[in-house]
Amino acid sequence: MRKELEYFRIDGAYGGNQEWFPDFSMRFGGCAAVTACESCIFFDLNRKTRLYPYNLEILTKKEFIRFGMQIRPYLKPRLSGIDSLELYMEGFGRFLADRGSSDIKMRPFHGNGKVGRAKEAIIGQIDKGMPVPCLMLKHGNALFKDLVWHWFTLAGYEVWGQSCAVKVVTYGSFRWFDLEELWDTSYRRKGGLVLYE
Repeated sequence: MRKELEYFRIDGAYGGNQEWFPDFSMRFGGCAAVTACESCIFFDLNRKTRLYPYNLEILTKKEFIRFGMQIRPYLKPRLSGIDSLELYMEGFGRFLADRGSSDIKMRPFHGNGKVGRAKEAIIGQIDKGMPVPCLMLKHGNALFKDLVWHWFTLAGYEVWGQSCAVKVVTYGSFRWFDLEELWDTSYRRKGGLVLYE
């Protein structure tokens, strides 16, 4: 069984990309802000919220960059990054409150949770039509080197037997990864998932 969110393109790219920003700090550490920007656009397109102040019919890099700079003060790049689910939820929560949006709630699913529970959480979110922000800190498998100390969005899943793959959206494109391999970082300190309600 396979299910994917109907995601959006920005000037041909699949979602946003922190490498578009002229600001060095955003290019280097703007992944949390980009993930929040993508969530806002997704909610506006699918939940009729009003979070993205620009044209939703034609999404452009120029306007995405402007929006990212509006979210930047709430999820400001810092030396250690937005390195916890709580930092993300606090910052993005303040942005939503300032925009007058009280409908969107967030709860954490920490990376030390069992992979089976993570699978259930991800499937539950995607089935409800919700994107899933995900934080990865370190990972022992070089396959995931581009996702180390990084926020990205999960936008789909595929289940066969006991196995599950997830669709990872980041840097303007997507890739499918085995969830068990992605989740088992082999490090004690872990990131996790932000679950929207």
